[in-house]
Amino acid sequence: MIKRALTLFAFALVGCSGIPSQNTLANTGSATVDILSNRADLISADDVLVEVTLHSADALNDLVLLRNGTDVTNVLEATATNPLRLLGVVDGLSLGENTIRANIGNSVTVINHPSGGPIFTGPQIQPWECKNADAQDAQCNQPVTYSWLYKSTNPNNSGLSAYDPDNPPNDVADTTTETGETIPFIVRKETGFQGRDEYACFTLFKEGEPWTAANPQSQWNRAVMVPHGGNCRGHHSTGSPRTDDYSGTIPSNPAVEQSYINALGLGWSVVAVSQLNLGHNCNLSYQAEALMMAKERFIEQYGELRYTIGSGCSGGAITQNMIANAYPGLYQGLLTTCTYPDVMSTATQFADYHILLKYFEASVTVPSQPNDFDSFMTTVGDLANTAVTANNARDGTPFSIAQQNAIYGHPNGIVNASLADSALFGEAVNPESNCGGVPATVAGDTSTRFDQDTNPGGVRCDVLTFMENIVGPRERFPNGGTRDHWSQIEQDLGYGFAGFPLGNEGVLYGLLPLRQGVITPEQFLALNTNIGGMDPSLNVTTERLKPDQPALANAYRTGILNTIVNMDTVPIINMTGPDPGAAHDAVHGYWVRWRFDREFGHHDNFAHWGGSTVLIGNPTFMNESLLAMQDWLNAIEADTTDRPLAEKVIANRPASAADQCDGAPGMCTEQQMTVYGTPRTEAGADQYGDQVQCVLKPFDRSEDFGAANALWDQEQDEASWTALENALTTTVNGVTGPYMCDWSERPDGWQRTITWLRYQDQQGDMIHGGVQMDPANFPRGWASDSFHNTWEPGWQRQR
Repeated sequence: MIKRALTLFAFALVGCSGIPSQNTLANTGSATVDILSNRADLISADDVLVEVTLHSADALNDLVLLRNGTDVTNVLEATATNPLRLLGVVDGLSLGENTIRANIGNSVTVINHPSGGPIFTGPQIQPWECKNADAQDAQCNQPVTYSWLYKSTNPNNSGLSAYDPDNPPNDVADTTTETGETIPFIVRKETGFQGRDEYACFTLFKEGEPWTAANPQSQWNRAVMVPHGGNCRGHHSTGSPRTDDYSGTIPSNPAVEQSYINALGLGWSVVAVSQLNLGHNCNLSYQAEALMMAKERFIEQYGELRYTIGSGCSGGAITQNMIANAYPGLYQGLLTTCTYPDVMSTATQFADYHILLKYFEASVTVPSQPNDFDSFMTTVGDLANTAVTANNARDGTPFSIAQQNAIYGHPNGIVNASLADSALFGEAVNPESNCGGVPATVAGDTSTRFDQDTNPGGVRCDVLTFMENIVGPRERFPNGGTRDHWSQIEQDLGYGFAGFPLGNEGVLYGLLPLRQGVITPEQFLALNTNIGGMDPSLNVTTERLKPDQPALANAYRTGILNTIVNMDTVPIINMTGPDPGAAHDAVHGYWVRWRFDREFGHHDNFAHWGGSTVLIGNPTFMNESLLAMQDWLNAIEADTTDRPLAEKVIANRPASAADQCDGAPGMCTEQQMTVYGTPRTEAGADQYGDQVQCVLKPFDRSEDFGAANALWDQEQDEASWTALENALTTTVNGVTGPYMCDWSERPDGWQRTITWLRYQDQQGDMIHGGVQMDPANFPRGWASDSFHNTWEPGWQRQR
């Protein structure tokens, strides 16, 4: 039977009108079945939120909802606003195909996947350690648990504290929600495991009142905030969800309430997922799948969403930007700070840093990160004033500190590069680094960590291996050539490691400083003839770094190099402060804005908030941006016209989401935000930061090489031209010779990001680089109707 409230409604209708026979109803199609919580082919964990819409009240008593032929009508419940609209969670799904059918309407095929995944990511990374004590299987599944938290009236008790419903404290604060209700600030936390990792759902909750997907509690505004964590690592074990605004990047400021707590107080719900912490899971496809699964779970338990926003700093910004571009529709709004656009743009800059640091042999020891906000800001200030001693480069060539910094493109370049290399790039890309869930190296034991000397067949802990489903393995003989590109280790093992998309072929480091007279032709020549590259284990090589194929092209098409081309349907508020000289350059946020300008001719869906606090602009920005984003999304939601969503985003941008500079209207200037360059821009690259490997053109001595043109054109200096040309010699399209970067062209391998890729075939085998899923309707439970045309008329709109 259908739930009692619905049954009583039916009895009342029977007294007023006759009910046609079941056969008559079946012939007229009196009900429509739809799936709300996800795409019907991407369902997980054996259950799904189903909607049955009755075309008339007369259909009610004859309705039977069937799951694979079994009557499950009793799960349905009428919504308070429309008694002809019935919702219910149908559980007991089998793995694979299931049929959900209304006897008087249509049927829907649902494809169910394991709670532990995978759904579209391909075979999961191994090994994997379940650190949750109650894990029941190798997928780390365990029963859902619930706990309680509350906000105290005591100003000394910041954050949320444990709450015992059987022994409630006497200092529970009240909160007034967006819906206008004033209720105790009590939060229920649901903790569970999906996709082999932990998630948590936080909801402002009225104790003792029911909450179903059909009829949520009234204080909820039907919106979800998703916080993210920073850094970039690939751990092989379960983790814990992050909730603080700057998780994994800088300590929180105790003087400012965390935005997720303010969101809860306004009636938002918060969904935190371990795999959305980039410092734990640096794999775009895993992150998108984890977010999708968490949203499905939330919608099934709590109800349909009006919209979802992300928030986060550093890696938290990377995750939002990449998912919004590669898997549009999962977010309806982004709050980004300490911003990078993606992992691969960042890796390109940091790879140059690594190579230059090895050449110059000048670096600084980076102090450990303080665990409080004020000390962190002090340390950043100290780093900016760090004294560096100049040494001769690896080849004996002297370079002053100022000259090295000019080549880095940053006035504090050596310090900036040192921090990026030691705290970020060096650990993330080094296969011998530590990663959770993998035991320390034991010689010859391939289940332990890789060591190029003692355990070459061991588990590689670099992030490229962690995202091998995306980049693909290294080709041994690219394009049918005869040169063996595998290392000796790969040859001995008989397989290629994960592809390395990065390259520095043709890059003329220090070209702008040469033209400006900051470095001499002799220094420029020494730098570019001896800079070399690195191998997949970060060892210095004499040859320039040639990007692996298909890894380079896959970086662009999969979205780990963010081309921005699918992001015009999502409003963004980006917050930034002056460049701290601590590996979080202010220019990274500008990369996003500049790419918008390049691809769309505007950045009208991208609000830029600048402030005087280094890195973050202002400690209050995260809370203020939450309210501004709420205004923006509410206005879009109210726009029920048929115009494209991208146009709605621009037309409905409120004054509260306008650009600002320390509270004043308009953007801060690049001078105020101390926007600097990179080694690539100092080599002549464009400003966009996405030149992973430039397109090569034949070397031309008539190019502007500053003082070198006059000096080397003299006959006695022919050797200098020859030495430079020899260092730049490579093979392009079967033609060997000296080549240099053609920065006027799109980068080598550039292509549009393809939306909604899957990385496994029907048999579950890996598809490296992915293939696009079949088109599908937008899942109606994900957001209000105004947001549904995110991917219409197909996954990717053509321009």
